[in-house]
Amino acid sequence: MNEDTLNTSIRKFLKTVGVTSQREIEKAVRAAAASGRLKPGAKLPAKMALTIDGVELKFDVNGEIETG
Repeated sequence: MNEDTLNTSIRKFLKTVGVTSQREIEKAVRAAAASGRLKPGAKLPAKMALTIDGVELKFDVNGEIETG
């Protein structure tokens, strides 16, 4: 296993996940606000699930999105 290749590949994957996830979250929050479903200053519980087949990794990250 080449550590540099692994590290580069992981970083590329996480960058893609981060950018795409941020866009989708912003789109959903804006739509909810526009329709009146989102209260001003709401805090939204969030959960991200990471699964990698082949190494049997299943990992959840829990957090909160603040809308200010």
